[in-house]
Amino acid sequence: MPGDKYEKYGRPIPPADPTQEYMTVQETAHVLSVSVSWLRRFLKDHPKMHSRLGRRIVTDRADRAAIYGAKRLGGTAHRGSKRRPVRRSSASVHATPMKSAA
Repeated sequence: MPGDKYEKYGRPIPPADPTQEYMTVQETAHVLSVSVSWLRRFLKDHPKMHSRLGRRIVTDRADRAAIYGAKRLGGTAHRGSKRRPVRRSSASVHATPMKSAA
């Protein structure tokens, strides 16, 4: 079950006013229709696209427009783990006999 911190910081929340000047990461994620974790990774890779208010990360309208533009252009590839290719021995590839066309 998710913990209290996930419930508070890990889910996008709708902002009181979608056109407000400054938004938190959770509100920005809701407006841009992305996950909070994706947005945090993106902001970590692009430190000039956000500001800090104490320990809180906030974005302004220009930051949100830049994030939306980068997302739309597909400039941020998914950083998931890469699957390693499966090694198959030549014996297992040709284990089944081939039927002749005759």
